[in-house]
Amino acid sequence: MLPVAILAGGLATRLRPITETIPKALIEIAGEPFIFHQLRYLKQQGISSVVLCIGYLGEMIQSVVGDGSHFGLEVHYSLDGPKLLGTGGAIKAALPLLEPNFYIFYGDSYLPIQFEPVEKAYFLSKKLGLMTVLKNNNQWDKSNVIYENGTLLEYNKEVVKSHMHYIDYGLGILNAEVFQGYRNEDSFDLSRVYNDLSLKNQLFGYEVSERFYEIGSHQGIVETEQYLQQKEEK
Repeated sequence: MLPVAILAGGLATRLRPITETIPKALIEIAGEPFIFHQLRYLKQQGISSVVLCIGYLGEMIQSVVGDGSHFGLEVHYSLDGPKLLGTGGAIKAALPLLEPNFYIFYGDSYLPIQFEPVEKAYFLSKKLGLMTVLKNNNQWDKSNVIYENGTLLEYNKEVVKSHMHYIDYGLGILNAEVFQGYRNEDSFDLSRVYNDLSLKNQLFGYEVSERFYEIGSHQGIVETEQYLQQKEEK
């Protein structure tokens, strides 16, 4: 299985005052730091290597997670440094720790999805990127993807269009080559990379049907905690 880059460097301003003293990844969900749930989940998916892209209070994540051996994983860290690089810049900085192809996973997401079929679809597509998409109809957040007849036509987080009924589900795969056009140490968002790829017809859409869970909002924390507690009880 491909390595996973987890984006866990954001300021999480929507969750203040909780995140004034701890990073979002360490918020306690169902009795333990959220990152623990994610790492166990990745191990269950057959993942063996993880790169944590950290920034704000990142040293706290590093001290808690360590080298990942407790989870049966190999965990490395890529730090933003003095300037926050944004989600795109953070991935570009982490490329030396990754393979030519790699998963991208958000540090505040928990996704009921199987990775292996996604990886197979990516390689079969022969495109430079894959985005998992969910028919959202603005239910959980603003829809930002035009996906029609099994084809991802456009992803655009900045300009929302009336015929956008899908949303970025939160799991992607990229080839490192796509970052060649972006300068080192520049701050830029991953959404820009995905938008550029979609307009070049280089972003494959993989449709999923089960909703995602996230801890990026107070309501999201409640729903994610309920989901994980129910999952553990089964």
